[in-house]
Amino acid sequence: MFTPKIPPPDTAPTPGTSLVPPLTGLVHPPACTCHHTPAAPTVSAPVPAAPPAPPAVQFTPGSLVVAAAGGTAMVLIIGTVLVSMLLATAITAASVAVCAVVLRSLLNRPNNR
Repeated sequence: MFTPKIPPPDTAPTPGTSLVPPLTGLVHPPACTCHHTPAAPTVSAPVPAAPPAPPAVQFTPGSLVVAAAGGTAMVLIIGTVLVSMLLATAITAASVAVCAVVLRSLLNRPNNR
């Protein structure tokens, strides 16, 4: 089941052949049908070198303030959610412990009710 299935030698491609047949007989139509002669190439002036590209991300003072405020807001929101989850877990554990103590005292002394 987990052994590789190797094709028999008569169907396996030889190293010199391709699995894709060559494209033959394809004739593309010309781009336009106006039958004009191409214009003579013109000599253009040399193109000046392009100025260096600016960095991909540019921070302005306003964008830095927005990024800092957004990061602070995310930290506060995530911190609030995590603290509330921890508090909910602590309250649940305390209430289960109180219930266990009450049940234990009720089951150990049934005559004292």
